[in-house]
Amino acid sequence: MAHALRDALECGLIHTSNLFATRPALELARALVAGAFPSKVFFCNSGAEANEAAMKFSRRWARAAGAEEKTGFIAFRGSFHGRLMGSLAVTDREAYQAPFRPLMPGVHFLDVGDRAGVEALLATGAVAAVFIEPVQGEGGVFPVPFGFLRELRALCDAHGSLLIFDEVQCGLGRTGRLFAHQHASVTPDLMTLAKPLAGGLPMGAVLAAPAVADAMKPGDHGTTFGGGPLVASVALAVVRTLSDPGFLEGVAQRGGVLRDALEALRARVPGVREVRGLGLLQGVVLEGEAAPVVARCRELGLLVVSAGPNVVRLLPPLVASEEELETGTALLEASLT
Repeated sequence: MAHALRDALECGLIHTSNLFATRPALELARALVAGAFPSKVFFCNSGAEANEAAMKFSRRWARAAGAEEKTGFIAFRGSFHGRLMGSLAVTDREAYQAPFRPLMPGVHFLDVGDRAGVEALLATGAVAAVFIEPVQGEGGVFPVPFGFLRELRALCDAHGSLLIFDEVQCGLGRTGRLFAHQHASVTPDLMTLAKPLAGGLPMGAVLAAPAVADAMKPGDHGTTFGGGPLVASVALAVVRTLSDPGFLEGVAQRGGVLRDALEALRARVPGVREVRGLGLLQGVVLEGEAAPVVARCRELGLLVVSAGPNVVRLLPPLVASEEELETGTALLEASLT
């Protein structure tokens, strides 16, 4: 994306207030909506900001609909939505939450798959939105069953609450589809994006269905740098690349190669319990702790991260070759043995 960054710099327009429309931001919004669902787009600077905005949008929508009692949120155990005060409240991490309590009230945590629990909470009429990652990243690389995502959609429709998909980590081609929820053929009311959106530059986005977006009024929310022409120009190049069907097919194929290699590793190496994930977002579940393995991988020249105490998380570049994936798997095996 270096050419997009160079072109943006050469045009001379680095920053404008979002009170003014710029062509890069408009084209980027159109590209995101074209690949997702009918929506309007708010740009910000990070995933946590995107999730904070989605929470505000949900409450504003409920109030505009005359449902002022709908202020709560349902989140799920294993979730991670950010470290700001609102997003922290819907993040299931005791160590992250404890130093900053009291947190925002009205958040209820349930197990993924607890349909009855979701329905009971929605039936109270106090829930503005259900917040979920289609693939939990920090929570151990856990793909949420497609059927449960569809059940959440039906329950939210039945009880007049919103459905928010956090695709900050799992979205934008990582799973072999442009957005991870598309594997389940289900559409949210809001979707949050960030991490790869601007190719390494800070950018986040919220896609909000028109009924939600139209509830927002001037002054309800804002940003200084979100969606500036420089980062939007780079993000547009990124989204156009990631939206290409051939590119996504290649990601899905290489994801299959990686999964097969990891399953073969599991069969050979004692102490590897499970492999789970989608596309090029894979987790290796260990009998023991992941931290020592992550450290040994780094010594061998392989960068991986943990996802919880016993999961090694692999997020290779979407352009990684099959040979590079096989080399990485061999280094991971060496670190385990």
